[in-house]
Amino acid sequence: MKETDILKKALEEGGAVLAAKFGKVSYRLKGRANLLTEADLASQKKVISVISRAFPDDGIMAEESPARETPNGRLWIIDPLDGTTNYAHGFPAAAVSIGFSDNGVVKAAGVYDPFRRELFLARKGRGAFLNGRRLSVSKVPALSKALLVTGFAYDRAERAEFYCGFFAEFMKISHDVRRMGVASLDLCWLAAGRTDGYWEFGLKSWDVAAGGLIVEEAGGRVTDFAGKPWKVGAGMGSQTLATNGRLHASMLKLIRRRIGG
Repeated sequence: MKETDILKKALEEGGAVLAAKFGKVSYRLKGRANLLTEADLASQKKVISVISRAFPDDGIMAEESPARETPNGRLWIIDPLDGTTNYAHGFPAAAVSIGFSDNGVVKAAGVYDPFRRELFLARKGRGAFLNGRRLSVSKVPALSKALLVTGFAYDRAERAEFYCGFFAEFMKISHDVRRMGVASLDLCWLAAGRTDGYWEFGLKSWDVAAGGLIVEEAGGRVTDFAGKPWKVGAGMGSQTLATNGRLHASMLKLIRRRIGG
């Protein structure tokens, strides 16, 4: 599949930009807690250039520019720097994330962590891989034995008590809860069996399009908080629950109870 080859090339070249500029960039604010760096823009330019040279008629949805729509149903969903706040502060946890969608279905996906040199790739129906090694989600059977992960949306200052309520409840019943601040890697690490369940509000398509497929191809489950699969579009990722499958019902029950309460 040529798309996978181009996706891999775009990830690696975008990741090289992030590695080269790490510790050397300043930032500006798009919102109170929403940062933008020169590296975001440079990585995006490189990624789009690689994709557009190979597929000039395809659509592009990237975080730092207006969407480019085309009638052929093919769409590349790009986060050129997931984890900008980490990156801007010199905290080495960030990634490039790219999903390829064909007629509303994500068919290929990749996430590259340039700090660990970990390349996660998946093709629909063909499995998920980390640096060529097939991935599989954990077999942890219950929340009481689970390591969970979450993130907080950009309105976290205004809704701190709301978000921390979920954190506190899951912390009481699991082994522990982590927060890395990189949604794409949160999903990929779950796919690799490093964590067992992940929830977050307020994500965007470019945060989750790649990681969602990687989780599913590793044998996990991804839905919104109603338990429904995502659809490619504006609401994709606004409610994110990803698990090894075994924890999905119990996590969903807790989340829905708190939302309803």
